[in-house]
Amino acid sequence: MVISCNSVDKPKKPNNLISEAQMSELLYDVYVVNAAKGINRKLLEKNGIVPETYILEKHNIDSLQFAESNLYYSFNTEVYKGIIEKIKKRIETEKEAYEAIRNIENKKDKRNSDSIKQKARRHKDSIKRVIDSVGFKGLNS
Repeated sequence: MVISCNSVDKPKKPNNLISEAQMSELLYDVYVVNAAKGINRKLLEKNGIVPETYILEKHNIDSLQFAESNLYYSFNTEVYKGIIEKIKKRIETEKEAYEAIRNIENKKDKRNSDSIKQKARRHKDSIKRVIDSVGFKGLNS
């Protein structure tokens, strides 16, 4: 069984191998676009964006170059693992940054909401004071 697993021929290094750095960028874009497709597929389609084509054009590569490079890296598991780890770290860093921005915006929204409520309370209190000072006792008087 061990012999049969080792008989799989590893692919030769392609002449037009995508660099590790570019492969990392490219796969990052793939992950992001795939996540976006799951959330806003109709929006992408409405704007005429074909995610796979967009990514390949953005990185100025063709699908064969990507397929050969991806196959090559996937057989070199330590290198591929390093690429994936870089992507995961980048996603985590960006996630933390976006969460920090969201928290700041939520705090601003809460402050704005609180200040609006506070102004409404002050306005209501000032109307009550005017009515009390005039001696308005209600409609039954």
